[in-house]
Amino acid sequence: MLAAAVVLVAAACTAGPGPGPELTASPADAPSGTAPSGAVPGVLPSGELLAAAPADLAIGMAVAGGGHHVGTALGTGSPLGDEDYAGTLASNFSSVTPENQLKWEWVHPARDRFDFEAADEIVDFAEANGQVVRGHALLWHSQNPRWLTSGELSDAELREILREHVTTVVGRYAGRIAQWDVANEIIGDDARLRTGENPFLARFGTEIVADAFRWAHEADPDALLFLNDYSIESVGPKSDAYLELATELLAAGVPLHGMGFQGHLSTQYPAPSGVAANLERFASLGLEIAVTEADVRIPVDGDVAAAADLERQAEYFGSLVEGCLAVASCRSFTVWGLSDAYSWVPFFFSGEGAATLLDADFATKPAYTALEAALARGR
Repeated sequence: MLAAAVVLVAAACTAGPGPGPELTASPADAPSGTAPSGAVPGVLPSGELLAAAPADLAIGMAVAGGGHHVGTALGTGSPLGDEDYAGTLASNFSSVTPENQLKWEWVHPARDRFDFEAADEIVDFAEANGQVVRGHALLWHSQNPRWLTSGELSDAELREILREHVTTVVGRYAGRIAQWDVANEIIGDDARLRTGENPFLARFGTEIVADAFRWAHEADPDALLFLNDYSIESVGPKSDAYLELATELLAAGVPLHGMGFQGHLSTQYPAPSGVAANLERFASLGLEIAVTEADVRIPVDGDVAAAADLERQAEYFGSLVEGCLAVASCRSFTVWGLSDAYSWVPFFFSGEGAATLLDADFATKPAYTALEAALARGR
């Protein structure tokens, strides 16, 4: 059951014919380069991103749960029962992604058992609030249950298990989840296939990737199916490898529909350059483009970030959304974490944090107003 505190925003956005919703609140007469509602850092968000976004761009958010959250106060519970969390999510975003709740360790914990309770709650929440859903992720090297990675399964068993998993999970949400990250992070930082880490790639190579896309398409012919990875926002060896793989899959008739650029950035490294030109390389193949997991981690002392670092973070977020807006087929932009209180970053990057648009109290940061201003400038 949905929490009574959920604020319905179906009137603010309606499902459109494309991969994202038609956002009816976008003000065409907003002055160029300005935020239409003048959001100020330090105040609670009130729908500024949706109002500023072009009508064809979904603004998404990852819904917390599972993964690192199990070791926090959230535990194995859901944040959707929290009035502040649910209300902020419902009224400020037009797309949601289960952060961990559709990954193998959560949704398929035993060989003969699926657990859809957490994912069902998110999909129900999205439908009640006029939001679209991105599914994440069907084929990945991480967060897999021990029974899958023990090495005790034959090739035939492993292949059949993946077929069953994809068919069951995608089929359950046919017509309800608009996009799927079918193959996630299958190319490593060395620009080579992750055969040493992914149990499926180790046995079958890219053949199993093609099969996963075909099985997903059979389970839901209307869903858009994506490759997805990090550190591919700019032209380089890793993005080149994905461009080659996408070209090969399409030439083989594989139902690949989109390319997802995660957008996990750190101000300890230069901001990605030439984002629009790189995204356009994939768009020229006929693919949908999505920024799928955007966050920008910055140095923190405890949980405190310096003002200068917050301003630099805003520039990084701005460059990502500007790259997306410059490409006509980029129609989904998702941020990975509703607020700093729910971010995965401090659990994996020592000395870094504050990676999202909202602080731990759900108040806006400079990155939020920078993103709003970029959206208001339009395509």
